[in-house]
Amino acid sequence: MDDERLLIAVSATSNRSKADKDPAEWMPPYQEYACTYTGDWIAMKIRWDLSVDQAEWDALAVQAAACPDVEIAGTRAR
Repeated sequence: MDDERLLIAVSATSNRSKADKDPAEWMPPYQEYACTYTGDWIAMKIRWDLSVDQAEWDALAVQAAACPDVEIAGTRAR
């Protein structure tokens, strides 16, 4: 994969806390990084044409609204 946003080194505690949860169930505890995380999550969904359920959509919309300075953009994989 050629997108460094897909894999991020974290502590074991953070990894266990997040597990396989989407943004409807888990967000980073620090708001400044939560904005970056939201942009990266949306970019990943766009890149790989992944689906989003309603709860995830709602959580992403709320978080994105709290992050006016974060550019959200993605390019689809070929």
